[in-house]
Amino acid sequence: MALSFFSIILFLFLSLHSHYTFTPVFAAPSEGVQITYGSVIKLMHEKTKFRLHSHDVPYGSGSGQQSVTGFPNVDDSNSYWIVRPDPDTTAKQGDTIKIGTIIRLQHMSTRRWLHSHLHASPISGNLEVSCFGGDGESDTGDYWRLEIEGSGKTWRQDQRIRLHHVDTGGYLHSHNKKYSRIAGGQQEVCGTREKRADNVWLAAEGVYLPITQKK
Repeated sequence: MALSFFSIILFLFLSLHSHYTFTPVFAAPSEGVQITYGSVIKLMHEKTKFRLHSHDVPYGSGSGQQSVTGFPNVDDSNSYWIVRPDPDTTAKQGDTIKIGTIIRLQHMSTRRWLHSHLHASPISGNLEVSCFGGDGESDTGDYWRLEIEGSGKTWRQDQRIRLHHVDTGGYLHSHNKKYSRIAGGQQEVCGTREKRADNVWLAAEGVYLPITQKK
């Protein structure tokens, strides 16, 4: 069953530590709100406007892990991702995210992490991007370094970004090559080691947690 927007809000309330207070910001595209850890967002591929998407369907080749695609519909619930910190840092929910920071993206529906490795992607033969692990299982294959285009120093919704995979050196990438056997006209998401126009993403719809203050 698809997750409703109400379910997302309920999830956020249950996930927050009790010693923090917040008022969620419901953001539409192009609003320059600050992105903080714990926010639930969709990432839009700038060139094609498809959203980063996953669901509990494995790749039929490569790693066989949960597949990641680009999805054309704006209102699909399987395109929500929770922005998480590197677990080895002291970063906490509600903190802002600086340029060059390592982040993780957790798929909200399946709880797995956006992941990459040296397996070949199904269509283009680039680096495969998958979802892997779970709440208690994450490794360095889930680490992505935030690059911000322009002069911004912290991640805001209106900024063009790239996500640079720490282990492989690949940039999160998509293009208009589509899967013929997947419903909905979904396109390939992969990693490429070159910095290209197709590496650029923007934060789109979601629930954005403002900078939190301790009680």
